[in-house]
Amino acid sequence: MHLTRFKINKTVPVVFPFSRQVVCVLSTEPHKEHHQDPPWQLQDQLLYSVSSILSNSSLDSSKCRALLPHLSPFQFDQLFFSVGLKANPKTCLNFFYFASDSFKFRFTIRSYCLLILLLVHSKFLPPARLLLIRLIDGKLPVLNSDSNKLHIEIANELFGLTSVVGRFECTHAFDLLIHVYSTQFRNLGFSYAVDVFYLFARNGIFPSLKTCNFLLSSLVKANELEKCCEVFEVMSQGVRPDVFLFTNVINALCKGGKMENAMELLMNMEKLGISPNVVTYNSIIHGLCQNGRLGDAFELKEKMTIEGVKPSLITYSVLINGLTKLEKFDKANDVLNEMVDVGFVPNAVVYNTLIDGYCKMGKINEALKIRDVMVSKNITPTSVTLYTLLQGFCKSNQIEQAENTLEEILSQGFPINPVTCYSVIHWLCTKSRFHYALRFTMVMLSKNFRPSDQLLTILVCGLCKDGKHLEATELWFRLLEKGSPASTATSNALIHGLCGAGKMAEAVRILKEMLERGFSLDRITYNTLILGCCKEGKVEECFRLKEEMTNQGIQPDIYTCNLLLYGLCNAGKLDDAIKLWDEFKASGLISNVHTYGVMMDVYCKANRMEDVEKLFDELVTKKMELNSIVYNIFIRAHCRNGNVAAALQLRDDMKSKGIFPTCATYSSLIHGMCNIGLVEDAKRLIDEMREEGLLPNVVCYTALIGGYCKLGQMDIAEATWLEMTSLNIRPNKITYTVMIDGYCKLGNMEEANNLLSKMKESGIVPDVVTYNALTNGFCKGKDMDKAFKTCDEMATGGLSLDEITYTTLVHGWNQPTITSQD
Repeated sequence: MHLTRFKINKTVPVVFPFSRQVVCVLSTEPHKEHHQDPPWQLQDQLLYSVSSILSNSSLDSSKCRALLPHLSPFQFDQLFFSVGLKANPKTCLNFFYFASDSFKFRFTIRSYCLLILLLVHSKFLPPARLLLIRLIDGKLPVLNSDSNKLHIEIANELFGLTSVVGRFECTHAFDLLIHVYSTQFRNLGFSYAVDVFYLFARNGIFPSLKTCNFLLSSLVKANELEKCCEVFEVMSQGVRPDVFLFTNVINALCKGGKMENAMELLMNMEKLGISPNVVTYNSIIHGLCQNGRLGDAFELKEKMTIEGVKPSLITYSVLINGLTKLEKFDKANDVLNEMVDVGFVPNAVVYNTLIDGYCKMGKINEALKIRDVMVSKNITPTSVTLYTLLQGFCKSNQIEQAENTLEEILSQGFPINPVTCYSVIHWLCTKSRFHYALRFTMVMLSKNFRPSDQLLTILVCGLCKDGKHLEATELWFRLLEKGSPASTATSNALIHGLCGAGKMAEAVRILKEMLERGFSLDRITYNTLILGCCKEGKVEECFRLKEEMTNQGIQPDIYTCNLLLYGLCNAGKLDDAIKLWDEFKASGLISNVHTYGVMMDVYCKANRMEDVEKLFDELVTKKMELNSIVYNIFIRAHCRNGNVAAALQLRDDMKSKGIFPTCATYSSLIHGMCNIGLVEDAKRLIDEMREEGLLPNVVCYTALIGGYCKLGQMDIAEATWLEMTSLNIRPNKITYTVMIDGYCKLGNMEEANNLLSKMKESGIVPDVVTYNALTNGFCKGKDMDKAFKTCDEMATGGLSLDEITYTTLVHGWNQPTITSQD
């Protein structure tokens, strides 16, 4: 393509390739089929009838009804051609509509084209345009037309009728045809408009200069850049280009990144005596800036000034944009000052460009200064301003400012920018600002924008972790209302959150809703619900869900098996757990290390240590990857049975295999040692934990404190308590209860009561074990009044007295009583 090396020729036929194969059959003769012409007398009568109807100022429908049954489309075509310019265009148009509507008369393409030319000739352009649109759109009855080549057929017929209406009208019809294809039928692409242009140009007819500019401009807007340049080459051989034609092509070259071609075309344009205008210069300056050629852009700005073309607001805006992209903010501010000096008032676009540049650089404070200048100039920040600042605040982790900007966007009712909104919602979720993330999401949904399933899943998970289960559920149902329900993954996240919070009724409600609406459920959905029921001890419900799962065609997996075993174990149904495991093994389900861990726990609780060891050996034999959970179960079992030596050996074994002991490992060992009086050895384990980089938790300290309390060493127990709290480890209910019990056993009821008060002040509610320890202390001290007062306090707190409470009271009652003085 040699756009810069062309000559302006006279209007001559040109030869060039078509965008698709076009067969031009240019003829003024009517289409011929195998039909017999009527005798000449009848032909004359028909011509007279047609002529009298069409040349009249108004349509005589009675004559039309008498004529049309005796007239074929080809006969009318010949007669209409003979009448030509003698016909009244309005009457012709009414005749065509009357014949097609009342008689389903199918006219030839040539007849329609002749009517269009007559309308154009009489300057009835709107009806001509409408007729052409209906013809192209297939809304008119047409005889023997190939819809795929209709545009070529119309163009051929229009050209062939030049002899009837003249070349001038044909050019106007050509303009109309290109305009209609370029505007009303964009869905067909611009190939049809270009094909029509090529066909006429090949025969020496070119559109008006205005239409040429319109076609090129349309091609540029549609990003048909190569096609624009090709059409320009052909145009230049039949039309003398003006500044607008050159500017359109230069714009296309710049958009396509062909800056050298654009600059060369600019020079050739000037050689032809056509002066570039500000739009021409702006197109090239913009292209140079887009390609990082700021030096050339500024040189061209100087050249346009020398040539007497004043830079416009767009010129300065483009230069500022180019400079900010290259992070040359000082130079951008210089251009802004120059812009003001020459009398231009910077608009929101200019300020937004600078704000965007600063935000991308992380210079949010500089961006805010520009925003302040913008406001001081009485220019209201736009949605672009606020969204840009919002992204800037997100990038610089300024959460409060981001939330304030978000509030401003929502309160001012700015349109939603989906891409920015999605990224901001994700950012808010990563910062655990789920309230704002949810609010923004709800606004987006109200505007019919739906975040991705991944983003919704992240948000639902976050809301549930933040304890906002109600809000997460409302979001799920809102998606349902909007006709774009949550995905299975999002639904699973909600069900998991509800189950984890013990809100099983809500979780089951979601499940029922999904089933009733035929939504897709998977194994994760059911396993999540089964886990929730297991935690609540609803084992029967677990098996009902497993049954429903199977009915839905979803086979339980090993994770389902592990959950059911875990549920039975927690419910104390150890025999049922063993039976179920046997069933799963018989069905061919392969157990994993977690299955073995659950079953080892089952056997531990049943005190079947031989079976525990057997399963552990089986794990080793099968070379399954052991983990700390399996070891911890085995260690805890040995410690409960007082076999601390075996437990320690297991601890050493896990270390040798590269499995790091956990707090659970050490808490079991400490508890086991304290139970057999080896409290100092237990204390050394605390020190050993620290050496290994493991921070002892409240369970470890509580076990150690319990050991000292059992030995009656309350002073050391108190010191251990202080050590624990100094490490910001808060005592729990068991810690308080162990200490209270220690004081009670030594008869120090005053300290026991003081500690009970501290326990309540810290927000920890005593349970029946705590109160039983106090009751036992008062009974041993033969202070039955206070023992009964403690029981009354229990009842007031909603706790029921258990068997231990009653036994303690009966035993204390049978001893000599000391009456309380207070």
